[in-house]
Amino acid sequence: MFESIDAFVTGASVVMLVILVIALVGAAVRMIVGPGYADRFVALDMLTGIAVAACALTAAVTLRREFLDVGLGVALIAFLATVALASFLEKKERKS
Repeated sequence: MFESIDAFVTGASVVMLVILVIALVGAAVRMIVGPGYADRFVALDMLTGIAVAACALTAAVTLRREFLDVGLGVALIAFLATVALASFLEKKERKS
């Protein structure tokens, strides 16, 4: 079916890139239109997840491990931001 593994990897990468772009557009729309702060932050969290997936895809295509380190760093920062926002929203809710 495929003449070489490179053709398969290229084809699969293009398909995954299209899926990531569709998810990126959906998350960006939700971030702009979202009715509340929580919706916008979930969209931002999704955007960081898409960035991590893009880093992993780039690492797989280029065979460079540095992109995995970047993706891991982005994922850790996104996790800490999610925890910080959850703490902030909980404190805000207690005051109300």
